[in-house]
Amino acid sequence: MSFQRRIPPNAFGMAFGLIGLSGCWLTAATAALVPHWAGTGLLALTAVVWLALLVAYCAQPGGTRTIGADLVHPVLAPFVTLMAITPMRLAALGLRPYAPSAGRVVVDALVVVLVLHGCWFTGQLIYGDYPLHQIHPGYFLPTVAGGLLAATSAAEVGQRGLGLALFGYGVLCWIILGSIILGRLITGPPLPQALQPTLAIEVAPAAVATTAWLSLHDGRIDVVTQLLAGYGVLMVLAQLRLVPLFRRLPFQLGFWSFTFSWAAVAIAAQQWLQGTRPPGYVAWEWLALVSATVLIGGIGIRTVVALVRKQLFATPQHLPHPDEKDQPWTASTLPSASARALPTSPPAST
Repeated sequence: MSFQRRIPPNAFGMAFGLIGLSGCWLTAATAALVPHWAGTGLLALTAVVWLALLVAYCAQPGGTRTIGADLVHPVLAPFVTLMAITPMRLAALGLRPYAPSAGRVVVDALVVVLVLHGCWFTGQLIYGDYPLHQIHPGYFLPTVAGGLLAATSAAEVGQRGLGLALFGYGVLCWIILGSIILGRLITGPPLPQALQPTLAIEVAPAAVATTAWLSLHDGRIDVVTQLLAGYGVLMVLAQLRLVPLFRRLPFQLGFWSFTFSWAAVAIAAQQWLQGTRPPGYVAWEWLALVSATVLIGGIGIRTVVALVRKQLFATPQHLPHPDEKDQPWTASTLPSASARALPTSPPAST
C-alpha cells in the first residue's frame, strides 16, 4: 500500500491538549499545590509545539490550496480553528500577566479571527453539502469551544462585557449543535474508527462553559455553575460506557481529542473544589491534576514514538475523491484534503 504524508489541521490538537494541561497546572498553582513556574514551562512548550506545527503545516506542498481544501472539508474543517484558539489562550495565560496591554491586543485580535471563522463555518454548513452522517463532535470546535474559550480569555484580560457576549455566543451554539451532534450519534451509523476518539469531546462543552462562567463571575459557584455541573457529570459518566470502544482503537493522531477535553474537566473540577472546599478537597485536586497529566503525558509519549517511526502522519491514498460520494471509506486514519465525503454506512468489520 502506498502512503502520503501530510499534516492535517487536527494535528493542532497536540498544542490544544498542551494548553489544556498548562491550564491544569496553573489552576493548581493558584491553590499553592504546585509552583507557578511548572505551568509557565508548559505554556512555553505549548508555544514551541504550536509554532512548529504552524510552520510545517504552511510549508507543506499545496500551500494555500491545502488550507482552502481543509476549510471546506467535511471531516477536517472544524479543526482549522485550533490554529487560532491555542495562541489566544497562550496570550491570555502567558503574555497577559507580564505585558497586560500586549496580551489584551493579541487576545482581541484572535477573538475577532475566531468569531469570523465561526460565522464562516456556520454559513458553510448551511451552504455546503454536509449530510447528517458526516457530522462528528469535532464540530463543537469553531463556535462552541471558540466562543467559550474566547469568553474566558476576554474575562482574563479584563473585558467582562465582551466575555459575556462571547459566552452567549458559545452556549447558544452548544445548545443547537449539541442537539444535532448527539442526535446523529444516537440515531446515525457509528463513526468511522479514525473519528471515534472525537467522542471524548462530548465532555468538554460543560467544563469549558463552567470555566468561562467562573472567570466572568470571580469564581463564585452559583446556580448556573450547578446547572452546568449536572450536564457535565452526565457526559463524563456516559464516557464509561465507551471505554471498551476506546480500548479497541489503535493509537492514532485522533487520540489528542482526549487531551484538552479531559484537561477541561480537570480544570472545572479544580475550580469547583477551590470554590467549595469540601472535606478532602486538596486530595481531590491532586487526583484531577495527576490524572490529566498522566493521560496527556502518555499520549504525548506515544505520539513521539509514532513520529520517530514516521507513522503519525501516514495516510492511505486510496480514499474517495470529492466526486465519489458513494464509495466506502475504508481508511483507518483521517482522510487527506482530497477526500470529500464519509460513507453513508459504516465500514464492514473485519
